[in-house]
Amino acid sequence: MTTASNVHAEIKTLLEGWCTGVREKNLDAIMAYYDPEIVAYDAIIQLQFRGIDAYRQHWQFCLGMCEGAMLFETHQLVVHGNDDVAFAHWLNKCGGTDEKGEEKSSWMRASAGYRKTADGWKAVHEHFSAPFDMASGKALFELQP
Repeated sequence: MTTASNVHAEIKTLLEGWCTGVREKNLDAIMAYYDPEIVAYDAIIQLQFRGIDAYRQHWQFCLGMCEGAMLFETHQLVVHGNDDVAFAHWLNKCGGTDEKGEEKSSWMRASAGYRKTADGWKAVHEHFSAPFDMASGKALFELQP
């Protein structure tokens, strides 16, 4: 039987590998984190992504937007789960460096649902978002935790 602390440790390790893949712009490492039937609600481009192929194309686009070093970190990770299903939420600091080497980043909200497969834990649902101002319709990228 899996304990809550084991599930937390396993999901944390999974997320750390995924974040490393993002920072290294390693598309195969990023995609290894996801279940083939992933449903994702990302903060940009479209309302939803269904399936690994659609999300892979999206990640490829996103990685192409960052020319400098990538910044991608999880903070305040909370995990709940049992032997075969888990849920996590965290704050994600993401961005990169510009042509002058200056950091350009913001905080995002993230949550994910996981299923334990023969290949280990895989994300089956992911949601990234930024809070926004209702009056202006603009994202609030300057907020800090």
